[in-house]
Amino acid sequence: MLQISRQVSIPESEIDIQFVRAQGAGGQNVNKTSTAAHLRFDIPGSSLPQVYKDRLLSLRDHRITADGVVVIKAQRYRTQEQNREDAYARLQALLRSVAATPKPRKSTKPSLAAKRKRLESKTKRSRLKAGRGKVTDF
Repeated sequence: MLQISRQVSIPESEIDIQFVRAQGAGGQNVNKTSTAAHLRFDIPGSSLPQVYKDRLLSLRDHRITADGVVVIKAQRYRTQEQNREDAYARLQALLRSVAATPKPRKSTKPSLAAKRKRLESKTKRSRLKAGRGKVTDF
């Protein structure tokens, strides 16, 4: 069970994890061992609450495919166990990020004093720039 919050958890049967060969430098060991964890989690077919599913699918995250599958590749460590735990932790962090309800934005207006101050600074700057012009004798 992957615990997301006190009420929400995901059974490990819904998470598909496979081990593949890691990319990058590593010499002979990386060429013969499959230590990188490739985690796949199907959002629409999961037992998550609908609120979580909707928020996850509305995210613009490169780890979520068009079909609604979260794909995480963990290859930071040299062992399968550490990479598996890293992949689970990254999935857990992603799910916890959508668990919190976003604070609604309150629209505000600038105060009258702020408007006046802005306009005064604009006229001051305008006079300064106008003073840099070509001087003509009459």
